[in-house]
Amino acid sequence: MRAIPEGSEARHDIVVTDAMTVDFEQADPRLGRLHPVYATYWLTKHAELAGRKLILPYLEDGEEGIGYQVGLTHLASALPGMRVEVTARLRSQEGNRVVADVRAVNELGDVVGEGTTTQVILSQVRLERSFERLRERWRLTRAQADEAGG
Repeated sequence: MRAIPEGSEARHDIVVTDAMTVDFEQADPRLGRLHPVYATYWLTKHAELAGRKLILPYLEDGEEGIGYQVGLTHLASALPGMRVEVTARLRSQEGNRVVADVRAVNELGDVVGEGTTTQVILSQVRLERSFERLRERWRLTRAQADEAGG
């Protein structure tokens, strides 16, 4: 991976939709729809997207980034229809890890959330081998469960 210049930033801008509000109904109908505001899990996804945008221009051929850590504090709300700008700013690049400070601000200027994301940079070959080992372990475990009747 090439060095990311100090002070580099990447942005991911979104408009909050009804689908991005707090709704646990699909996961567990007993929990249902809750608050009609931007959900923390969507904030986390968008923070990761901004962090990914930060590394993309600096990846070399055959490299890929994978999420390693996200730490966010959800500080304020955003309603459906509101614009939210999520910015990832390089904090550090050490070895194959890139840490970004992330901040999300709604169109009223409220800081919706802030924290950090970390991406680990690996070769695509190494990453695919890791996924293949996982798929094989899973296949074997499922086959053993089927043989055991369950």
